[in-house]
Amino acid sequence: MSRLAELKLDNLQQDVPLAKYTAARLGGKADWLYIAKNSIEELAQVVKSAWADDIPVRILGGGANVLVSDKGFRGLIVINRVTSIDFGDWHDGRTVSASSGTGLLRLARECAERGIAGMEWAVGVPGTVGGAVVNNAGAHGSDMAASVAEVVVLETFGPKLYTNTDMQYDYRHSMLKARDNRRFVVLQVNFILPYDEFEAIKSRMDEFNAYRKETQPPGATLGSIFKNPDGDYAGRLIEASGLKGYRVGGVEVSGKHANFIVNHGDATASDYYALIQHVQETVLEKQGIELELEIELVGEW
Repeated sequence: MSRLAELKLDNLQQDVPLAKYTAARLGGKADWLYIAKNSIEELAQVVKSAWADDIPVRILGGGANVLVSDKGFRGLIVINRVTSIDFGDWHDGRTVSASSGTGLLRLARECAERGIAGMEWAVGVPGTVGGAVVNNAGAHGSDMAASVAEVVVLETFGPKLYTNTDMQYDYRHSMLKARDNRRFVVLQVNFILPYDEFEAIKSRMDEFNAYRKETQPPGATLGSIFKNPDGDYAGRLIEASGLKGYRVGGVEVSGKHANFIVNHGDATASDYYALIQHVQETVLEKQGIELELEIELVGEW
């Protein structure tokens, strides 16, 4: 850890439980944890120092879409809270630029205030711009692929600019998510977003918010657990398999939306994973369809 130690970072901690940093409130200890707040440059410096020491690094934004093992993570977890949004009317229709730690909710609201549309779908989606870009997050018929122009990514040899085409977007997929080598960090994202009347944008956001509250459970969840198969919905398949309300330890398949798993407060990540596996096995047996995870497993399993 010599290179990291040389940085003399106040926010660098050892043996930190990760449950408070994840949406499901689950996860063991990380060997090292750093909370990035100040700048993209500092974020990049910390990550490069860890890489130079051959320390595995994982970035967490809002802690959604990831299930961290009870055994924790052997390496450095970086909590990315570097938030900045710039608005303009730059070349080729680019209207917004946001740092990777920016919350999707904040981005959606600030765009709306300026009469910029296209991010209304994100108003109820947990997480940050960086994670959303990697996973091609989306809702209500839209996703990140619909508006991303470029992504600035830190790699071992330095920063690189990827275009929308370079990202090879597909349903809940990008070329970054497909990489086995996790040595990359999203730093900045440029968007092409259209203008619209504030009241029209707000109306759509209110509609999406109301739908989310009506159909999705509150509490400690990771969001959608499984990808929707072609021509169907994971939630419908799980419900049709009689799994609504099915429980393992302290976690339960939501009675409100079957593609959500709720931690009732006394769960472990092992409970969560055991329930995931049971759902997959039951749906395969009863529906003949193999559900693919939308969330990511982090740490030792």
